[in-house]
Amino acid sequence: MAHADDILSSSLGDVLAHIASEVPSPAGGSAAAIAVALGAGLTAMCARNSRDGWPEARGATAQAEVLRSRIEPLAQADAEAYEAALVAFRLPDQLEPEVRNATLGVALERAAAIPLAIAEVGADVADLAAQLAEHGNPAVRGDAVAGAVLAEAGTRAAAHLVRINLGAAPEDLRVTRASAIAEAAARSAKRALEATE
Repeated sequence: MAHADDILSSSLGDVLAHIASEVPSPAGGSAAAIAVALGAGLTAMCARNSRDGWPEARGATAQAEVLRSRIEPLAQADAEAYEAALVAFRLPDQLEPEVRNATLGVALERAAAIPLAIAEVGADVADLAAQLAEHGNPAVRGDAVAGAVLAEAGTRAAAHLVRINLGAAPEDLRVTRASAIAEAAARSAKRALEATE
């Protein structure tokens, strides 16, 4: 895997090796998106295996697939946004301050917007996975729990990146929203875990 634009077409082993390398991108946001995508995949599988015993399983399957299709490209988009932010940080100091600040501001806004989108999808995946843990086929409830926990972890990581990329401005509504989304995902993961106790 030579560049971030290879994330979705690379093998899992290559992606993991690239993330672990000294190259700064893909990084946390892409990893968060991948965690949520894994959670969505598990949730879809659980829904497919719950069609006989849960009337809402077909709708849950469709919803899980929609969520999966939304999250997968965000792994790539986050890597690209992060690379753009790194380029903006390296702009020469002699550049006009207004131009440099505006370029950096745009890059950081995008670097925050994508993790926020990852968090939003992740919270939806965690909630759907919790529903599967509560109502789905008992034979795959453990997988539904795994899906909820993966989605919650990706959501929490992405929400943290929103705060970092916006300069930890607690008054920013996006930071507040990201925090609320992460808490909702945590509640869903807790529901999923409790369903198997």
